[in-house]
Amino acid sequence: MIDFVPDVPRWLQVHAEILRRIKAGDYAPRTRVPSVVQLQEEFGIAGATAQKVHRQLRADGMIYTVPGMGSFVSPQ
Repeated sequence: MIDFVPDVPRWLQVHAEILRRIKAGDYAPRTRVPSVVQLQEEFGIAGATAQKVHRQLRADGMIYTVPGMGSFVSPQ
């Protein structure tokens, strides 16, 4: 859980936290990142918010999704 800042969208704060974890090596390349449901549970956010986090991480090239398997950290 993170302490949300009121003036910053929650999806952006969760995105920053997952990005920090990827860059810190908490999630190594080709390893699974938390699913949308797991993000909802960990951060107490709505499904649409968690989906937006995944969408942005994919757009950033930080993760890729394999249908039926999950989302993984992109090889750097």
